[in-house]
Amino acid sequence: MEDYATQACTASLIRLNKFISNAGVCARREADQLIQSGCITVNGAVVRSVGTKIPIDAVVTYKGVVLHIEKLRYLLLNKPRGYVTTLQDPQGRKTVLDLVGKQYCAERIYPVGRLDYDTTGLLLLTNDGDLARKLSHPASKVPKLYHVVLNKAIQTEHLQAIQQGLLLEDGLAKVDQIAIVEEDPTQIGMVIHMGKNRIVRRIFSHLGYLVDRLDRVGYAHLTKQHVPRGKWIFLKDKEVRQLKNLV
Repeated sequence: MEDYATQACTASLIRLNKFISNAGVCARREADQLIQSGCITVNGAVVRSVGTKIPIDAVVTYKGVVLHIEKLRYLLLNKPRGYVTTLQDPQGRKTVLDLVGKQYCAERIYPVGRLDYDTTGLLLLTNDGDLARKLSHPASKVPKLYHVVLNKAIQTEHLQAIQQGLLLEDGLAKVDQIAIVEEDPTQIGMVIHMGKNRIVRRIFSHLGYLVDRLDRVGYAHLTKQHVPRGKWIFLKDKEVRQLKNLV
């Protein structure tokens, strides 16, 4: 295939995987896989070379559908209980996207990370594949603040053990901060940046506690102060820049 750089002297160039990501199809890494598999055409020709740059006005198709770069959207949702954090659910349960009407956000957004079916609190949704991938990466240092309500009072030695780190079945689990809330030993505030599956519940289960309620009340610099349960807001430009500066 000819080098697009030679035919685009006046047109702005963009990496093909970024174009695909910005069109809301998937993150850049998955876009590279689509390119290599021959699923992508540019101006009618199949492109398989990862790293290809194309004119911003090129006609790009995926499975025969012309892709268009979407406006990047960043939403902060206060998730209630009873919703799954997926695009669709084979069991027919409600998803977090059901809380965001198409009339308010026509772009194809998706959740960054997950919250359990019974877990409430802050969830970021976006169509910015690059940012979503970076925030979800295990190396990400994005702090999350949780309010945990246990089935019984936590013992002081267990609080100290969690602070020092617990060895779970998939490795060491460490929290950044942990403390009793309002002198009630059944209520715990915890800051953690690990993104392992069900990590908060597993930490307490390892020590013999059940989590009755789990609420994510902070994500990075974001709080749910102005986001009622079941509602969402668009992030401000400043808030988006702060997120990007974290990764």
